[in-house]
Amino acid sequence: MKKIICKVEYDTEAAELVAKKTVGEFGDPAGYEEGLYKMPDGKLFLYGKGGEASVYAEETIKRISAAKAEEWQKA
Repeated sequence: MKKIICKVEYDTEAAELVAKKTVGEFGDPAGYEEGLYKMPDGKLFLYGKGGEASVYAEETIKRISAAKAEEWQKA
């Protein structure tokens, strides 16, 4: 997936997957997956997709700071 945020292109295919989390079971309407990605220039982002009742009812990309990424990995 690609998304432009503040004139910066975030692309899951051009970035490195650092960590991944899965919540729920396959087919669970409230289940979702999140992936933490790192771009070649060091920028970080979260990619999420999930069921229709999840926080990622539509697949999306969100920018994330290094500090927030560290918190996300610990949670």
